[in-house]
Amino acid sequence: MKNFTKELTYKTSRSSGAGGQNVNKVETAVTVMWNPSETAHFSAEEIELISQKLKNRINLEGILQLTVSESRTQLQNKKIATEKVIELVNKALIKPKIRKPTKPSKRQVEKRIQTKKQLSEKKENRKFRF
Repeated sequence: MKNFTKELTYKTSRSSGAGGQNVNKVETAVTVMWNPSETAHFSAEEIELISQKLKNRINLEGILQLTVSESRTQLQNKKIATEKVIELVNKALIKPKIRKPTKPSKRQVEKRIQTKKQLSEKKENRKFRF
């Protein structure tokens, strides 16, 4: 987990929702912005991985944007936004294990066929005969 929080930029805007009369005056919603291609904390491979996995959240200028207006305070929203960006980037850097294709053992195949035969016999015995 690398600390790239110094590269984040913040922009505030008026938030909708709870807040009473204050909601029309105070800019509590926080938009956090980060450009992964201009970071000094990640290798080129990691930047490519981040860009690939978060392509739906990265705009045409190549900036990762996230807006938070969960809390009534700007400071709390800023904290939440920072945590969410860090979490997103950390999840994007996780490489899934490569699946190795396997075959069922002879015993498993035999057991499956045997079970199918038993079921078939059971159903065959249910038929009405004259």
